[in-house]
Amino acid sequence: MTDTKDKPRDTGDSSSLFRPGHNCSGLARARRVTFLIDGADYFAAFRKAAAQAKSSIYIVGWDIHSSIPLVPEEDPEDGFPRDLGDFLNALVKRNKDLEVHVLAWDFAMIYALDREFLPLYRPAWSSHRRVHFKLDANHPTGGSHHQKIVVIDDALAFVGGLDLTTKRWDTSEHRPDDPRRVTPQGEPYCPFHDLEMMVDGEAAAALGELVRERWRKSGAKVPKPPRRVNSTSPWPSDIEHQAQEVDIAIARTEPGDNQNAPVQEIKHLYLDAIAAAERFIYIENQYLTATEIVEALADRLRRPKGPEIVILSRAGGGGWMEQMTMGVLRARLLKHLRAADEHQRLGVFYPHHKGLNSKEKIDLHSKLMIVDDRVVRIGSANLANRSMGYDTECDLAFEAQNDAQHNAIRTLRQRLLSEHLGTSIEELDAEETKQSSLLATIARFGTGERTLERLSDEIDEDVDDLVPEADLIDPEEPIDPDRFAAQMMPPDHRRSGASRLALVATFLIAVAALVMLWRWSPLGGWFHLEKLAEAAEAIRASGMAPLVVLGAYLGAAVGLIPVILLVVLTIAIFGPLLGFAYAWSGLLLGAMLGLWVGRHLSRDLVRRVAGKRLNNVSRRLAQGGIRAILAVRLIPVAAFPVVNLVAGASRVRTRHFFLGTLMGTLPGLVALTLIGDRIRAVVYDADPWNVFLLGAAVLLVLGGTLGILRILKRLDLLEKKGGVPN
Repeated sequence: MTDTKDKPRDTGDSSSLFRPGHNCSGLARARRVTFLIDGADYFAAFRKAAAQAKSSIYIVGWDIHSSIPLVPEEDPEDGFPRDLGDFLNALVKRNKDLEVHVLAWDFAMIYALDREFLPLYRPAWSSHRRVHFKLDANHPTGGSHHQKIVVIDDALAFVGGLDLTTKRWDTSEHRPDDPRRVTPQGEPYCPFHDLEMMVDGEAAAALGELVRERWRKSGAKVPKPPRRVNSTSPWPSDIEHQAQEVDIAIARTEPGDNQNAPVQEIKHLYLDAIAAAERFIYIENQYLTATEIVEALADRLRRPKGPEIVILSRAGGGGWMEQMTMGVLRARLLKHLRAADEHQRLGVFYPHHKGLNSKEKIDLHSKLMIVDDRVVRIGSANLANRSMGYDTECDLAFEAQNDAQHNAIRTLRQRLLSEHLGTSIEELDAEETKQSSLLATIARFGTGERTLERLSDEIDEDVDDLVPEADLIDPEEPIDPDRFAAQMMPPDHRRSGASRLALVATFLIAVAALVMLWRWSPLGGWFHLEKLAEAAEAIRASGMAPLVVLGAYLGAAVGLIPVILLVVLTIAIFGPLLGFAYAWSGLLLGAMLGLWVGRHLSRDLVRRVAGKRLNNVSRRLAQGGIRAILAVRLIPVAAFPVVNLVAGASRVRTRHFFLGTLMGTLPGLVALTLIGDRIRAVVYDADPWNVFLLGAAVLLVLGGTLGILRILKRLDLLEKKGGVPN
């Protein structure tokens, strides 16, 4: 452990914004502070500092990629390898006293295509015994390690929004089609904007302690603190400091566990800084979905006198899924903010370069807040609920104590705005002095290539209906699986759904068993699978096949053909790809037909058709929305045609029904495709391996079904004991 002088210190100054134990862990003195804008500056500064490391380099991040080039030149002037992993290995080979520890989030599979494949086994992370690489999986379900920290010799540290990974490097010009802005595979990506704060002294030592604690919580062996190095600091000689003798506040977010309460210093620091603002609040953030923070901003806007609020976010980026989720949540809260802006003190923009094509956007990824040019904070925390209490985060902040520090913050803000607006700091400063308003100043610029454009809050109505509330997409605390399951499946749904799932599993086992018996028992003399294969081939070759399949699914929609059997046959006849497409299309068209029929039949007739199952389905659908349809499709309360008819009679909205059916039928369809494809393989070739795979597929689907039934049973037991949360 380090001496107490290296830990963040408490302060009893009542005039300070910072309150250790509330909105920060404490204060630690940095002899020097500088701000690094965009990846080109940060990667270069990191490389220069790391090359001077004597004892230790700690890197922790949301994502880390061994193959990223730290500099764009093919042959760097310093003589070290260009790529991160090779560079770190070269450093430890040169210095026998140097240890490198790299800790990355053990990411969710949804990010697998964007990340380094099997990073634990990459040569760069395993070729030298003093390069230690670990994936951190010690997080609540759905949570992530999101801190982005580098500490060198406990003497110099970087904190901000930039990971040492792909698609982060860019210059502050954000030029369209910059040939240097490519992934390790040579693929170009959009301009990328972000920030880092670089500190030394006690602040760096305190961050070293924080990183070692993160290693401990990951379950790995904790690195030893570096030896005291009395030689020169690793601060690069060509990087000037922008402030000195600064008390740095370290603010964290950490989810709670059985032993520890959650740490929400970052959220409290946001709220306290917003409340303390007098003239303006300047924000750059990737997201705008933190409900409590947005409400605090809205409260300041509603008051007759208060600060101007300027928010820069990104217009695109993050992929389709992110736009459909976090983008929708942001638009909803942005509408709320603009509705609160009764006194016209709000501006929400995105940075744009007119040379970009319609599909390209500047990916603003920064996490910055400046209040009155008096307080600045830079770190990893997004303005998202999960950054307030769910993920691990780290921000650095300081409050100006003299004119020099005040000017450092002001210069940072003006440099950022001048770059976004395509003007000089001098011109921006002159206009600010003239206008006495950030919003008026921004309005005076923007005729050149670089502009700030108004961020839209428009949402397509269907998309808005599709996306659930923030507590599911962007939670502030870990999701309780029992609470989520209980909300999706109330008691009556669980009981009827469990019996139908058991019935489905029994049917699938019976079908698979019959196929095997046909091959290995006297039943083979009664039925000739070769004849079935020939019949399947004739159907597949027929030009009428699509119409036959469509007719079959329309019949299944009103109960004439068992849906499960029809899906299995479709896959067995047409194969996994075409069969899946036919089956999914048929299910959707059949469901829409059933909905239409249900709307045009009398309720009495629907009641007679549905029988005693009507109440279960009706009560579930009465909750309305896509979530209700999704629930009855995932865990079926009643047969497929009954759900369709009752939904129609219950006047469920068409788009809710379609989207809920689209998503809710997918998991079951994937399972049936797996079974149907293996049945098809056995029919065409009774090789023992195909039979084994059919059995394995049945066991896999059966295992999943038993798992769901076990969850439903646990919910019933918890409910009886009063343990299911509301």
